[in-house]
Amino acid sequence: MEDSIDPITNNPAVALIGFVAVIVVLLFLIAKFKWHVFIALLVPIVLLGLVPTVDQTAFIEAFEVGFGGTIQSIAVVIVLGTLIAEALRNSGAVERITHSMMRLVGKRNMPLALTLAGFVIGLAVFSDIGYIILNPLVHVAALEAGATMSVMATGLVGAMQLTHAIVPPTPGPLAAAAVVEADIGRIILYGSIVTLFGSVMGWLYAKIVGPRITSPPSEEYRTTSLDGDTQRLPSTWWSYAPILVPLVLIGGSSVADFALSEDNPVHGYAMFLGWPVFALGIGVLLAYFVAWRNNAVEGSVSLRDTWVENALRTSAMVIMVTGLGGALSELLKATPAVDVIAENTLALGIPAILLPFLLGVLANLITGSTTVGVITAASLTAPMLPTLGLSPEAAMLSAACGSVIIKYVNSSYFWVCMTLSGMSLRAALVSYGGVTLVGGISSMCAVSALWGFGVI
Repeated sequence: MEDSIDPITNNPAVALIGFVAVIVVLLFLIAKFKWHVFIALLVPIVLLGLVPTVDQTAFIEAFEVGFGGTIQSIAVVIVLGTLIAEALRNSGAVERITHSMMRLVGKRNMPLALTLAGFVIGLAVFSDIGYIILNPLVHVAALEAGATMSVMATGLVGAMQLTHAIVPPTPGPLAAAAVVEADIGRIILYGSIVTLFGSVMGWLYAKIVGPRITSPPSEEYRTTSLDGDTQRLPSTWWSYAPILVPLVLIGGSSVADFALSEDNPVHGYAMFLGWPVFALGIGVLLAYFVAWRNNAVEGSVSLRDTWVENALRTSAMVIMVTGLGGALSELLKATPAVDVIAENTLALGIPAILLPFLLGVLANLITGSTTVGVITAASLTAPMLPTLGLSPEAAMLSAACGSVIIKYVNSSYFWVCMTLSGMSLRAALVSYGGVTLVGGISSMCAVSALWGFGVI
């Protein structure tokens, strides 16, 4: 984004009051009046332009630069990531990944197998969709093991939410990375590390707390077996390929950028192969090939078109909210407010790494949306990065960890998991609310460690 935008106001008091007012109005419109997040974000941003001492010409320029500059780099990528998810959920790849984890750790360790499967599936598929697909398998596993749903499902619920919130190519992390201008390859690498740690902590939480929670599986799955017919599913390799190949290409470009000079001809090819549009485009082709190979779309052009339309509908909201987040970030950057907030945060002795995290927690608790939470926190933090001394990667990962905490009654994911697993509200709050709290804090501890040692 451009750095030459004129200040929209030079009055620190007006800037600070405007900053606080935008946040208060945003949260009020969502929490009190249940407005859609796009309208709730647009209204206070536009009203900020009417505040006394604000230069309206500079305001319009900053809004357009922030909005356009953000979505121009990420809109197509978000659509491609959503297309991969749509194809995978319809091709049987999600179930195959789960069975592969079951073979890896054994049927006796099904809670761990489901947790690891959730870690992988959350990289590409929306967490609520992932749970809807896997719910029958979770009930069957609980019945065969004589375990509660809290034992069997909690690690899965936590792991899917962590990778969905923190690691691209899901829309939220992609959008947040664009807002703070973070390197996606580094986000994938370090995000995978911290979410794997958080997922394991979630599995341990389920192992300790789960047996104490009354949450029996449904008897309607008693006649089904974990060893049932899997011939209809795609192979293990083809199930993983649409997820892993783009990640390898993007990660490889980051390594090449670090290891090779720009004069090296290999550098240019590596950067192109790791360009998210190209890498995720390959992922889309692989995902649709898997669906075609598994007869999920055989002879049905209209079905394929439906998948594309579903992906576009899902992506549109994320893209528009991301654009508004970029506009808000650019507007705040053009005021003295960001420096005042950042300097006072440091003066109070609050570690800089905690500010994006706390903003993510607040946004998630109010909106109930992980995607909105991470985008909002990233948008508010981005202008402060120079003063805070945070790298874009550290800020984005911190904000993403905060956006996971805590899933409760205002989250659609919470209700999907609670309803399908047949849990009471109390059992779900302890199981699913608890695991997102543990997973989010554990992942944040890992982010803090990486930041403290200067890795990010």
